[in-house]
Amino acid sequence: MRICVTNGFASQQYYQTRLSLSYGLSLNTVLFSAIWISCFLENRMVSVERIKQFGVLPPEAPWRIEGCLPSPNWPTDGEISLIDLKVRYRPNTPLVLNSITFNIHAGEKIGVVGRTGSGKSTLIQALFRIVEPYGGKIIIVGVDIICILGLHDLRSRFGIIPQEPVLFDGTVRSNVDPIGQHTDDEIWQSLERCQLKQAVVAKPEKLDSLVVDNGENWSVGQRQLFCLGRVLLKKSRILFMDEATASVDSQTDGLIQKIIREVFSGSTIISIAHRIPTVMDCDRVLVLDSGLAKKFDSPANLINHPSLFGALVQEYANRSSVF
Repeated sequence: MRICVTNGFASQQYYQTRLSLSYGLSLNTVLFSAIWISCFLENRMVSVERIKQFGVLPPEAPWRIEGCLPSPNWPTDGEISLIDLKVRYRPNTPLVLNSITFNIHAGEKIGVVGRTGSGKSTLIQALFRIVEPYGGKIIIVGVDIICILGLHDLRSRFGIIPQEPVLFDGTVRSNVDPIGQHTDDEIWQSLERCQLKQAVVAKPEKLDSLVVDNGENWSVGQRQLFCLGRVLLKKSRILFMDEATASVDSQTDGLIQKIIREVFSGSTIISIAHRIPTVMDCDRVLVLDSGLAKKFDSPANLINHPSLFGALVQEYANRSSVF
């Protein structure tokens, strides 16, 4: 009798163990699925959070202000005046540009130098009103661009070669002439000036050659030259270069600088310097340090007197001698 009870008890434990293992294996799958669904939902909720965040952002200034349209040939000569300009990215944060005041004459070539975080790129963003100034004035050829002009009327009159070349999914034609305002002959002339004509002619589709998103089917140097061709076609009186040659080799850098000197000889050029030699042939150099305009003078005068610019030149010379 004891043997039967014992055997029955052992048999019961055996089946209970099998049942537990069976449920345990299936529970592992259920837990994995629950955790995966939870992570997937959390990732997707980031999109909802971003939509909510962007929905409460203050809107940009009007795209166009009726009754305050500039003349068709504005700006005529590229004279720029900054008066007590103050810029901060968000309320209650320190000023990135602090009471900057200087004048740029028509046709001048201005270099902007400074250490990381000094406010060089912020200056360009303020001139394009990507970041609205906190205070002060920006007067271009007699027009206060902060109070009077709409964003389209302002930005469409400037040319810019950015640090990272920007190309869009489309064709060569749509990237060089995005608005479609120019003829094929003008586009070919622009490509020839920026040394891209042969590369485009070699393509079977010519101006209709494919440009994938971000221009991945073209080299970095060619992408930068496309941005140059876009500016050449626009023929702006004011050109901004935000470290335009930072991502290209020295040969392409020299080519871009040569083309700019030839084509934009009568335009006002503001160039943020990545390489010191880029600004050595500028008319004047603006030295920024912690959001302040420390010096604004010719390169020769800045080198001959102790200044941040002289220190940067010495650092560049020492680094070059090492390599």
